[in-house]
Amino acid sequence: MSQKPADGGPPEIGGRYAKYVLGVLIVVYVFNFIDRQILSILAEEIKADLGITDADIGFLYGTAFAVFYAVFGIPLGRLADVWVRKSLISAGLAFWSAMTALSGTARSFGALAVYRFGVGIGEASASPAAFSMLSDYFSPNQRATVLSIYSSGIYIGAGIGLFLGGIVVDGWNSLYPVVADAPLALKAWQVAFFVVGLPGLLMAVWVWTLREPLRGMSEGLPTADHPAPFAEAFKSLQSVLPPLTLWSQWRAGGARALAWNLFGGLLIAAGAAGLHAAMPALVQWVALAVGAYAAMSWVQHQRFADPVTFGLMFGSKAFLLVTIGFPVISFMTYGIGFWSPPYMLRNFDVPLAEAGTWLGAGAAVGGWIGITAGGVLSDRWKASNPNARLYMGVLVPLLAVPFVFLFLYAQSAWLAYVASFLYSIFSTLWIGAAASTVNDLVLPRMRASASAYYILMNTFVGLAMGPFVIGQLSDGLARGGASSAEALRGAMGGSLIVLVVAIAALLLAMRYLPAEQASRVARAQALGETDLATGDGAPA
Repeated sequence: MSQKPADGGPPEIGGRYAKYVLGVLIVVYVFNFIDRQILSILAEEIKADLGITDADIGFLYGTAFAVFYAVFGIPLGRLADVWVRKSLISAGLAFWSAMTALSGTARSFGALAVYRFGVGIGEASASPAAFSMLSDYFSPNQRATVLSIYSSGIYIGAGIGLFLGGIVVDGWNSLYPVVADAPLALKAWQVAFFVVGLPGLLMAVWVWTLREPLRGMSEGLPTADHPAPFAEAFKSLQSVLPPLTLWSQWRAGGARALAWNLFGGLLIAAGAAGLHAAMPALVQWVALAVGAYAAMSWVQHQRFADPVTFGLMFGSKAFLLVTIGFPVISFMTYGIGFWSPPYMLRNFDVPLAEAGTWLGAGAAVGGWIGITAGGVLSDRWKASNPNARLYMGVLVPLLAVPFVFLFLYAQSAWLAYVASFLYSIFSTLWIGAAASTVNDLVLPRMRASASAYYILMNTFVGLAMGPFVIGQLSDGLARGGASSAEALRGAMGGSLIVLVVAIAALLLAMRYLPAEQASRVARAQALGETDLATGDGAPA
């Protein structure tokens, strides 16, 4: 396998073809979030049809998707570091699109959960590989800007998902007010999954035609092809997939490593039991515990399998702190983003299509403005302040939270839509800064793995916990006598207290980031990286 383009010459860094690749990958990310976010606008229809609670919906959107997305993101991130990244993205896009379409066949909570598992696995292939490709196609000085532009697909996709979901549901219900008269007796929410899922299969063919960049070319650190990419990825899969994790630990570190792994597993199980006692939801906490155990096993395995990668990631105080601070911000963005459409329906009783259209348009336009502006500003600011990207993260809670409360306490639907639009701008400023910071702290050959870990943390803390915790709090307040709208308002507002942790972690990271970023090559060499020009130091 060669990473050189088919025409034999590497494309210009930051040139026309690089911009074309960026454009295609933005479309991929749009599909990624259309398929992910559409569940939000369909939540009330699915709840009524399947007879489930707010916490169940939060589980379907969050944990059911997040655990598989995060866990499989590790071996797929490793595969992206050693295989053809555009082929991995193409295959993953085809798989998650198929799983989204199959969600339209679900007739039960269990079936829908299984298909969400599949969507999570497929979507895990995209961002680590895309981050790595774009980091090779563009200069490091443009990294936050480029990754911000790529990440704008999050909000464009989320907005389109809300808009399409609302239009499809209202249109289908108008055509077939009696479900028995509809083709195959399909419900409107099931049709919406077909509409957004099937086009992704065609998009996958387009992605397959992209040219693969030479790994490390943007920084003068070209990396040799790996001789056995799938075997390497399978080793990574063994390190995260129970019970293969036990064999992986024994083979890598012997009885001592196995004992520590089992001890860690017991601590995670005890933590899950405590959380279940506080917020009863057995499936949620079992799933999250399995995901946490898988992540812990992978980190432990990395220490033996690739000590250089382990050292640059987990030996870096800045890396550890930013992969706590930024994911806590995503607790807010995932939680508020998911529950905003149901809140509009409950509080203002607006038509589904209206809520989807205005919230979707606000998220798409506001998110694009915020993500892009945040990347550009943090890149320019970083020229004079090495901690600029972290300051961008600290500013987000301060700027975004007032608009959350304006949204929750607006006296009219139109004021709520305006507040949601402004929130979408300020709550997204950090996204490109976070991704570029993670990539800046490691070497080219380990970017996808570092990105996969960052996405894992983002997914567990933000996606798995944000929507679910707000759903649990809402159910609890409703049981206490609050109306459904009042309960959801209280849950959404109360959840924002977690942002104190984000601000503290990012401020602390500023003490370490400049020195650790400047010393990454020297630290890698001290850990055993022998030839940065060819990548020969990478373990086989």
